[in-house]
Amino acid sequence: MEPISNVFGYDRGNQSIHRYYIDNFVAMNAGKIKGRTLEVAERTYTQRHGQQVTQADIIHYSEHKGDGSFIGDLTKQETLPEERFDTFVCTQTFNFIYDFKAAIQGSKYVLKPGGFLIATVSGIQQISTYDASRWGDYWRFTSESCKKGFGEIFGEANVEVTTFGNVLASIAALEGLSATELTKEELAFSDPSYEIIIGIVARKN
Repeated sequence: MEPISNVFGYDRGNQSIHRYYIDNFVAMNAGKIKGRTLEVAERTYTQRHGQQVTQADIIHYSEHKGDGSFIGDLTKQETLPEERFDTFVCTQTFNFIYDFKAAIQGSKYVLKPGGFLIATVSGIQQISTYDASRWGDYWRFTSESCKKGFGEIFGEANVEVTTFGNVLASIAALEGLSATELTKEELAFSDPSYEIIIGIVARKN
């Protein structure tokens, strides 16, 4: 009745199954992470995968941490800079925003014309009690909901969706195993019926 780990496997290895897929997705799109970039809360993926980045900014929801970042709410355009960024790396954020469509619109708002949103959302995943206690954990997505939701704002032709996961990886993730406890072949197998992570690339016209 209890999972093997209730902290996403971080007590069993240095990377969760979800983060393994997220890192792979961002790496697949590394060539788009350039120019002036934006990332939520930290610069992890920009620093790891960015190419020819000229400036890497951070957006925080409520707390300024003195790291060259700014406070902004993706659902309130008046708090956001308009058409400032070439790339917005937005991993695991839309699940925790109740008005996620307004947040998608805000993500488009901060991009320059021709800029890219590189985003991930969760499909099959336990509730994150850390996030739920701070700002809420509201949504789980599918590839179809991402195509429609992001397509309504960026235009269907400007949105590409990639899914990661299979039944074994899903069970392992829900049990709290780490990515190191499965083989690369087991993680790489993709079954569209078991979407653990959905990756979205959206381009602003």
